Amino acid sequence: MSQQKRWMSDERIKHNFSYHAPSPDKSDTHEILRENGYKLSLLIQEYCPEGREKSLAITKIEEAIMWANAAVARDTENAPK
Repeated sequence: MSQQKRWMSDERIKHNFSYHAPSPDKSDTHEILRENGYKLSLLIQEYCPEGREKSLAITKIEEAIMWANAAVARDTENAPK
């Protein structure tokens, strides 16, 4: 393998692919994120016409909440670099 500088360490990759059990101190944060994603999805459901764009908008909210919850679960500030 080449000796180019990597932006992510092997330890960080291992961390990202490890199981991150929910901790009681973070459960409120996860719930707040999910609840607000749900509320935004309901607004889109109510005000947007049916179609591909509406479906994608809700899918993107699901993705955003998934990644936000992953950030909380992984605790990226304290993860290996």
